[in-house]
Amino acid sequence: MIPVSLVVVVVGGWTAVYLTDLVLKSSVYFKHSYEDWLENNGLSISPFHIRWQTAVFNRAFYSWGRRKARMLYQWFNFGMVFGVIAMFSSFFLLGKTLMQTLAQMMADSSTSYSSSSSSSSSSSSSSSSSSSSSSSSSSSSSSSSSLHNEQVLQVVVPGINLPVNQLTYFFAAVLISGVVHEIGHGIAAIREQVRFNGFGIFLFIIYPGAFVDLFTTHLQLISPVQQLRIFCAGIWHNFVLALLGILALVLLPVILLPFYYTGVGVLITEVAEDSPAVGPRGLFVGDLVTHLQDCPVTNVQDWNECLDTIAYEPQIGYCISASTLQQLSFPVRGGYISLSII
Repeated sequence: MIPVSLVVVVVGGWTAVYLTDLVLKSSVYFKHSYEDWLENNGLSISPFHIRWQTAVFNRAFYSWGRRKARMLYQWFNFGMVFGVIAMFSSFFLLGKTLMQTLAQMMADSSTSYSSSSSSSSSSSSSSSSSSSSSSSSSSSSSSSSSLHNEQVLQVVVPGINLPVNQLTYFFAAVLISGVVHEIGHGIAAIREQVRFNGFGIFLFIIYPGAFVDLFTTHLQLISPVQQLRIFCAGIWHNFVLALLGILALVLLPVILLPFYYTGVGVLITEVAEDSPAVGPRGLFVGDLVTHLQDCPVTNVQDWNECLDTIAYEPQIGYCISASTLQQLSFPVRGGYISLSII
């Protein structure tokens, strides 16, 4: 869930900004100077929305848009083709996501019905029938979770399926993507002889974004193909940015090779306070796990697969005498300790 403190800070901050803006605009002494300051700095304030626009980057945009015209022409032609293909593909993805969502809703409703049937039957039936009902409920819930995991598109809701401590990274990525997206529109517009008025950034509640201001009359006078090049340039640049991000992620182990290494185990980053692994004989942050019993572990996927395998396999135990047990010892942090309790 979203922390109450975060909601209070966001709502309180926006309330303070809006009230300050309202007071200054209503003031007899500060009204004109404040409005002039907003206009000179390209600022616009409304409830839960701040927008900043500038012409400082116009020279850079015109320089990019007029450089290597032939190459840019081919570049944005590729973007136009990609945009058209992506548009039709999006209909398929949205339709598939809708079908998966409906199937998940039906699975969830059947799971809740099975759970209520199980609880009512357990009070009047034998333990065998109760066991049968619970196994049916368990299989329904597993099918529901598998449907959820197979969804092509996922809605990101902060505090629900996006941890609050990841919000900074998420919104930074959104802002970078938005800036790259709008740079594509701006360069393509200049390439097609559309007047470029300025570039800006906005903040809506906590969502950051970017925009470009184009001369609408010029945009309406050019041909539909030229308009398509401009409209598709943003998503084309985002696609290229995503490819570069994937490439950087794949090459990251090679880039960091002098300092880090991968594929030799999983690193313990946190141990829950109520975990059985806590204690002098347990796991510590920074430990490297290479095996779970006889199952080799090289990455997180191996870790999960080994745990699943161990959970469904019979475990082997050994009977030894108390005297032998007391003679055994094993290393722990700070020396050796005798193994007296298992």
